[in-house]
Amino acid sequence: MKKEHVLHRQFSAWYPLFGSLTIKSIILPLPQNEKDYLLHDGTLVVSGREDPPTHSQPNSDDEAEEIQWSDDENMATLMAPELREFTTKVQEAINSLGSSAFPKFNWSAPRDAYWIAMNSSLKCKTLRDIFLLFKSSDFITRDFIQPFIHCIDDSPDPCIEYELVLRKWCELIPGAEFQCFVKENKLIGISQRDYTQYYDDISKQKEEICRCIQDFFKKHTQYKFLDEDFVFDIYRDSRRKVWLIDFNPFGEVTDSLLFTWEESISGRNLKGDFSEGDALEQDSPAFRCTNSEVTVQPSPSLSYRLPKDFVDLSTGENAHKLKDFLKLKRNQQDDD
Repeated sequence: MKKEHVLHRQFSAWYPLFGSLTIKSIILPLPQNEKDYLLHDGTLVVSGREDPPTHSQPNSDDEAEEIQWSDDENMATLMAPELREFTTKVQEAINSLGSSAFPKFNWSAPRDAYWIAMNSSLKCKTLRDIFLLFKSSDFITRDFIQPFIHCIDDSPDPCIEYELVLRKWCELIPGAEFQCFVKENKLIGISQRDYTQYYDDISKQKEEICRCIQDFFKKHTQYKFLDEDFVFDIYRDSRRKVWLIDFNPFGEVTDSLLFTWEESISGRNLKGDFSEGDALEQDSPAFRCTNSEVTVQPSPSLSYRLPKDFVDLSTGENAHKLKDFLKLKRNQQDDD
């Protein structure tokens, strides 16, 4: 995998070509100050005023003050005007998408950080929701600091224009999502996306699902993408219509799910496993799904979770815990 291949998977690189096949989205350039803010070690601060708070009014003036959560107060103050302007742009974009959006970065979405959101979801209504997820996500951090980690060429890293992508929020059924592997413009493998769960419908309809995905690939993406090796995600809705969700690099930076990258790159063990009676071509892709509840596995995202007390502290959900924590830290400093 080369650096140019990674650049071709940026959302802004492929969305203009395939926008009619996917979910409506809006791309906003990410100003440098917002990038610095997301990479800063301090906890979440969004200075721009957003929606009116839904909680009851505080009783004291101290509680009424908006707390700036940051290790560097000067940095938070310096960034406030830019954040306020960016907040307005983001809110207008979210409103135009139906008041809720799915956020992602140039390549990744903060799927590893959903646990920290108040709704345990990636459904965002404000910039505050988005930044909470982004600052908590290893996937987003990797996009920032190691976007070319698995590339084999040693040329200088290209300049990247970072972007916030807002996608119209849709309730997608995990059992209808599939990841497809393409090598030399040939569809070689299809994997159940949520491989940790068993879905009876997939096992019963895998021939039909495979046929639908093959038809979609030949009609819409084969020889139309910028490279001949790539991975793409699709969603098959209740009307059996196939939607394009995303493109990913063909390499280790992308989760291989029920395949291994060794077999995907070599092409071994990737023959279609359907009987001759099925109306599929002889060179049909390998289709893999979780075949029984015995093979159900815990979700990989569970490893990114933190204890609830840490979540309460990081989000300000429980002010009493925050006060107790600050008192404890002050007492420890006094003892030292």
